[in-house]
Amino acid sequence: MDSSNAFHCLLPLLVFSLLVVSFSSPVYSLHRDDKRIHPNNQTTTFRPQDQLKKLKLIRAHLKKINKPAVKTIQSPDGDLIDCVISHQQPAFDHPLLKGQKPLDVLDRPYDQSPSGEAESESFQLWSMSGESCPEGTVPIRRTTEKDMLRASSVRRFGRKPRRRIRRDSSTIGHEHAVGFVSGQEYYGAKASINVWAPRVTNQYEFSLSQMWVISGSFGDDLNTIEAGWQVSPELYGDNYPRFFTYWTSDAYQATGCYNLLCSGFVQTNSRIAIGAAISPTSSYNGGQFDISLLVWKDPKHGNWWLEFGSGVLVGYWPAFLFTHLRSHATMIQFGGEVVNSKTSGFHTATQMGSGHFAGEGFGKASYFRNLQVVDWDNSLIPLSNLKVLADHPNCYNIQGGINRIWGNYFYYGGPGRNVRCP
Repeated sequence: MDSSNAFHCLLPLLVFSLLVVSFSSPVYSLHRDDKRIHPNNQTTTFRPQDQLKKLKLIRAHLKKINKPAVKTIQSPDGDLIDCVISHQQPAFDHPLLKGQKPLDVLDRPYDQSPSGEAESESFQLWSMSGESCPEGTVPIRRTTEKDMLRASSVRRFGRKPRRRIRRDSSTIGHEHAVGFVSGQEYYGAKASINVWAPRVTNQYEFSLSQMWVISGSFGDDLNTIEAGWQVSPELYGDNYPRFFTYWTSDAYQATGCYNLLCSGFVQTNSRIAIGAAISPTSSYNGGQFDISLLVWKDPKHGNWWLEFGSGVLVGYWPAFLFTHLRSHATMIQFGGEVVNSKTSGFHTATQMGSGHFAGEGFGKASYFRNLQVVDWDNSLIPLSNLKVLADHPNCYNIQGGINRIWGNYFYYGGPGRNVRCP
């Protein structure tokens, strides 16, 4: 590959590696002037009135996002799952949705490829007791005071920190191993994503595996839809892999959020709780489990739908949330990402995927399989010209391939800090 072609292959990832900004800041306390004070600053004075003000902010926000439940289910991992009447979920706080109800199920994309095998699917811990939410309700993970107290900013809880997107990836602290396609019009994407429980070494790092549906420039107008699994101790308070979604229409500035933590995504399903822990998970040299996710644009109304597993519609992002994604996506990306906060000056030991490099293969390395995109005719088709790239291959790497059963696939991941990744 000549240097010009190499640059063009690298550019989309280098640019996009700046996008997914985590809750990677240290803990801060709020002062009376609302400036953030670093916890290690020993001159900070404890002011009860500031703590009271913060607690009032938290309780007001909790009242806004935790909707009245007709039933509450206790999950084995400690979560409370509230069964909320579907048209009372947070999405319907949006001015353009007030007074409406969720849309009905619409046409799923036509899959041109024959099904080579029955899909292995993971499920969620909260539903293992056999309890479920009644029809007409949606299961929502209850947000607690503890959740919000862990966040570095009360006002932006559930959102990624607001910061300018830079074209220099060297200082941002995010590392990727991804496959991507670009250069055409895309109307959705599908993949089966291997689920693991990678070790995350501190509260303000995360490890995730997801799909990105992207449109717009890499400036203030960037639109993304994101779905997958993540281990995020700051957001959830534990190290379980959890099913998550995210969206933004302005490069993470003022719009969008994780899961149902703001008005936007409309959930239509009573069986899947966004933000809830996935179980079982894969084990090294043991059982392998994956989740199949499909995001596609409804040709009639233009909304972007999300499917989990075999035909389970989770809900949709209304078209009006977006600018560029009102028409189509211009890039699809699949893969893993971690935050490297370089605690004590060393590379993080936070794992990506299984924590093992791609070369170890099935049962040891994490994978994405059956990668597809949705074309203009609402058909699922194999990828053409999939590029794979790891920006720190001595820490986390990726290897792509194609075969009759798995279609387009790749193995990816790694341990982070090691002798070649100091």
